[in-house]
Amino acid sequence: MDTGPDAPKHDSAPAPGDDAAGPFGSHAADAPQSAPLSSSPKTDNGEAVGIDGGPLPNGEEEPTLPDRIKTLLIGKPRDLEDKTIFKHISLVAFLAWVGLGADGLSSTCYGPAEAFANLGDHRFLAIFLAIAIAATVFIISACYSHIIEAFPSGGGGYLVASKLLGRRLGAVAGSALLVDYVLTITVSIAAAGDALFGLMGPELLDSPWKIYAEFIAIVLLILLNLRGAKESIQVLLPIFILFLLTHFALIVGALVWNVSEVGALAEHISQEVSASYRNPQIGLWGMFTLLMMAYSLGAGTYTGIEAVSNSMQVMREPRVATARRTMRYMAWSLALAAAGLIVSFLLLDIEQTGNDPLNLTLTRRFMLELGLHGNWLGSTFTWTTLLSEGALLLVAAQAGFIGGPRLLASMAQDSWMPRWFSNLSERLSTQNGILLMGLAALAALLYTQGNVHTLVIMYSINVFLTFTLSMAGMSRHWFAQRGKHPLWRRRLALFLIGGVLCSSILAITIFAKFHIGGWRTLVVTGACTGVCFVIHRYYYRVGKSLRKLNETLGQIPTSDKPNTAEPDPAEPAAVILVGDYSGLGIHTMLNAVRFAPDHYKSFIFVSVGVIDTGNFKGSDAIDSLRAHCEDALRKYVDLGQRLGMASTSFMAVDTDAVDGLEECCLEVAKRFPKATFFAGQLVFQKDTWLHRLLHNQTAVSLQRRLQWAGVPMVILPTRVR
Repeated sequence: MDTGPDAPKHDSAPAPGDDAAGPFGSHAADAPQSAPLSSSPKTDNGEAVGIDGGPLPNGEEEPTLPDRIKTLLIGKPRDLEDKTIFKHISLVAFLAWVGLGADGLSSTCYGPAEAFANLGDHRFLAIFLAIAIAATVFIISACYSHIIEAFPSGGGGYLVASKLLGRRLGAVAGSALLVDYVLTITVSIAAAGDALFGLMGPELLDSPWKIYAEFIAIVLLILLNLRGAKESIQVLLPIFILFLLTHFALIVGALVWNVSEVGALAEHISQEVSASYRNPQIGLWGMFTLLMMAYSLGAGTYTGIEAVSNSMQVMREPRVATARRTMRYMAWSLALAAAGLIVSFLLLDIEQTGNDPLNLTLTRRFMLELGLHGNWLGSTFTWTTLLSEGALLLVAAQAGFIGGPRLLASMAQDSWMPRWFSNLSERLSTQNGILLMGLAALAALLYTQGNVHTLVIMYSINVFLTFTLSMAGMSRHWFAQRGKHPLWRRRLALFLIGGVLCSSILAITIFAKFHIGGWRTLVVTGACTGVCFVIHRYYYRVGKSLRKLNETLGQIPTSDKPNTAEPDPAEPAAVILVGDYSGLGIHTMLNAVRFAPDHYKSFIFVSVGVIDTGNFKGSDAIDSLRAHCEDALRKYVDLGQRLGMASTSFMAVDTDAVDGLEECCLEVAKRFPKATFFAGQLVFQKDTWLHRLLHNQTAVSLQRRLQWAGVPMVILPTRVR
């Protein structure tokens, strides 16, 4: 179905050829005001027949082998008539913390270690580093908690930048977030591979089997997420719990066991600070620079904090309260884990040795201090802790599969991405976005060969680019609220502090890591932004043509007395496939009359309300969508009657436009055996790959299905100049 950016946003299936509706139709068409089925021609067995004399499909065909495999892997379609369906697929705060907070917690597997390692011989600064990291987590989390309150519909940094800094900067923020989510998946899987294979032996880190295993892990996560976000999180929940238990025991145990060393450590830190301050080669500025460098290069620690604000659509009602509670869980768990690990590194005097991760060295050192090193209990705890780290990194990839497709859907609704990214599957998952994120993550994995160091650099730059734009937008917002809101000073100060921290980390990371990977993320993000602008420009031009069509057909001469008679099943009828009430649907209706003048005696309008991410935002979404479609159909029926034609309508609600339209059309064909079906299709003077990419082929797909069923369908062109 074809549409421009300014066409109606995915509320109903338009005349196929109108992208305005994504895939969606119901499995039960509303009964039209028409004659009973007995008027249809029948076979000897009492079945309705098509134009070729064969029986019409009854919808009870045996599922094919691909259908059975799909059901086995992904699950059965959701029941759209179930009033509790949104409750079944939405997340309470705890499950949201597992699915989205795992991204932040998993960063403790590499972020704090990276920051601590960059202190070099000045490990005494680690206590200040731990305080700075914990404070930054709380500041950014507080900022995003207020962003959730200000933008409860979701979208996070993309929506903030779009609304407060302009659409173009919004596209930049969205592109950065998309690359960030792809890298969330890739870096999480790659780090999991390093942790698990490294535990079995350093020589396995260079084994090709590691890449194969990481590749398979991404494919499995794609399948899990196609089943639905909630199902995938419930499967991975035990891993998250195991990580919390083992790392709580490790951090608290290391701190408590060495509490007697706190006094000596404090004295040592004081002496080192004094000596460095008096050293003319270091001084206060040198210590600050070193601390800021380590602090910035540990930026991977803060990734994932924004995931909640980007995924508001999956939150259980009341969404804002659920999301803010999730943010609190995330902030406290991440701050305590990251700061606790850094202090533990300092207390146990951990140093980087060989290729062993610092977390592995810390765990072994703690077991040694407990006298359990080499003991079966110590080995079991070490293996369990590191296995839970590797497994949690797999869970962390969920943030990319949850937030990325939702962001793609938001950008698609704003015409920065192809419209079909906002479609939902039968399982009500954003399947097109999930597949794109998974395939892009596989490409990034193969390109970098799973090099975590390179991936983390690319990852961090995009995260803090979005953070910086979000903080700038919210600072502008609260400055505009001066004198109007009692808390404007406090909120403005919070976002200004957050903006300074985020922009500083971004600048230092780009400067320090530009030649060893930073340039890659700037190139990829820039290319993604360029694609967004090309798509938006194209949709704008098509939308401009459609607006002219709406204006041209807005005033049609009609008769004073509408024809309120019921359509006669014994007479020829023109079945018009429409979406929202617009010039495209009216154009198709008028062309159907021109196609066979004086032949058709009635109009039958058919529409399918398409459930997508733009309208499925609560338990009453389906009822609202149905009411919207009924209102549009009522306008078409009224217009048809005022043109002197007996008119009625059919409608359905589904997640796929072709499926829903097919079911409706077959029902109409049974009731009106002399009906001919008409659909509008946008056509261009030159057919290009961009047209095929940005406009779906609903009309062609539906025509093929109906013709196979023996039902005549004609596609009428609407020329776009």
